[in-house]
Amino acid sequence: MKQGTARAAEMRRMLEEFSRSGQTRREFCARHGLPLSTFDYWRRELRGKPGLVRVEVARPQTASFTLHLSNGRAIESSFGFAEEDLAQLIRVAERA
Repeated sequence: MKQGTARAAEMRRMLEEFSRSGQTRREFCARHGLPLSTFDYWRRELRGKPGLVRVEVARPQTASFTLHLSNGRAIESSFGFAEEDLAQLIRVAERA
């Protein structure tokens, strides 16, 4: 393994340990005998550049609704009903 790659792997482990430590950067570096400037350099170096991600915005399949019935009951749902099924649900709920 090349020297640079070994150092990068070591620093990656240190950064992971830091993220779990709950310590400040100064505390962590002092505990490990690591200069703060070196720590910050490797944080920037290993962070990498954010990549672009293709996204597609889709319309929701269903919309939630609340239907208030004449008998005082309400039907609340986020499930999409076919018109016939919803009509049948209303009839059954109003009879109950």
